[in-house]
Amino acid sequence: MTDAASPRRRLGVGAAVVLVVAALAVTVGIGILRGALTPAEEVSIDATPTGIVTETADLYVHVSGAVRAPGLYVLPAGSRVVDAVAAAGGFADDADRAAVNLARVLADGEQLPVPRIGESAPASAGASATADGRINLNTADASQLEELPRIGPALAERIIAWRDDNGRFTSVDDLLAVPGIGDKMLSSLRDLVTV
Repeated sequence: MTDAASPRRRLGVGAAVVLVVAALAVTVGIGILRGALTPAEEVSIDATPTGIVTETADLYVHVSGAVRAPGLYVLPAGSRVVDAVAAAGGFADDADRAAVNLARVLADGEQLPVPRIGESAPASAGASATADGRINLNTADASQLEELPRIGPALAERIIAWRDDNGRFTSVDDLLAVPGIGDKMLSSLRDLVTV
């Protein structure tokens, strides 16, 4: 009887193993099917000029002067002056539209003053020197950049053009990507500028 029970036992154990494997295969198949039908969570990322991928952040911009609704606005990273003016309800009737560079990329924490016709365009509050006297490469205008040693009008415009084309400077070393700035000039500017 032991000999007859052994093949039956093996057959029963084999059938149980086949059933367990089949149940696992069905469970895995259902999981794969559900995963394929369920949308993944969307994550917003932004590639910086250095190739490092970072999570996108919001910009806080204070729009003042000749706009319909001056105030503090939260805009997506990479926004330009045109976006800030639009968020503030657009230009006021007496705004000096020609004094505003609508294509310029905004920086976080920047104040964007829009002058009225006849007013001189005030410097942006975040654009000049920082508290320690360094010039912020991401917000400085051409005249502020020209205050730096060996930076003339042409090189100041190339720095601004690079910033407009590539987005914010992520480090002072990004100046090496600007045509006309080499290692020697960068070392003379390193302690005078910030990002």
